[in-house]
Amino acid sequence: MKQFSILAVTLLIAGAGFSQGKYFSRDGHIKFFSSTPIEDIEADNHKVTVVLDEATGKVEFSALIKSFEFEKALMEEHFNENYMESQTYPKATFKGSIKDFKTGAYGSETKVMAVGTMSIHGVSKEVEIPGTMSKTGEEYHLSSKFMVNPDDYKIEIPNTVREKIAKELEVTVDAKLGPLTK
Repeated sequence: MKQFSILAVTLLIAGAGFSQGKYFSRDGHIKFFSSTPIEDIEADNHKVTVVLDEATGKVEFSALIKSFEFEKALMEEHFNENYMESQTYPKATFKGSIKDFKTGAYGSETKVMAVGTMSIHGVSKEVEIPGTMSKTGEEYHLSSKFMVNPDDYKIEIPNTVREKIAKELEVTVDAKLGPLTK
């Protein structure tokens, strides 16, 4: 019994150490917007997973493609089946770190640069993404706005709708992360 108690305490301490300094969200938000003279297209995804390691500044985002919601159901269907091929490429990810990350230096909104690998539609690309970061109490807030070119990720847009979709899409990211607890 004594050995079991020692093992249980050791596992609890190890588990607490593992999650210490990690911040997490399952409800981050990514929006993309395409504007052309013919049509504006907007989609929102409120189920984005985000993890930040406060000790290293490493950050990861993961978004299921099928979780993007459009105003029109037909747009959503075309997005998933024809452009993003979400059955084959079910998620988009970013894995990287906040450049020059400093623990405890984000009491107010601070401009930051995330550097890492963005993977969309089966294509991985090294990117630098500008954003802002702040920490209030036990919560980090990360936000960013940047452009993505579908051609860079081999997303084919048929000529019949090419004029309705911008050559670059504006992507907005917003996430509030709390401490990761087991």
